[in-house]
Amino acid sequence: MEIFANRLKELRKADRRSSKEMAAYLGISQRAYLYYESAVHCPDVPGLIKLADYFNVTTDYLLGRSDQR
Repeated sequence: MEIFANRLKELRKADRRSSKEMAAYLGISQRAYLYYESAVHCPDVPGLIKLADYFNVTTDYLLGRSDQR
């Protein structure tokens, strides 16, 4: 889960988005989103797919199963 949190934060910052903007995009609270970036919780499958689509990466990349975006 640590890899997911780090990659998510890295992608968000590279895209110059705030955690508040990402939370709004996902339809969740900012606190819930920040839990993703601090490795406390992971999104459900639809949320994971939505994040991968948003950042144009694979779910395997987000989850640390691959280094290819």
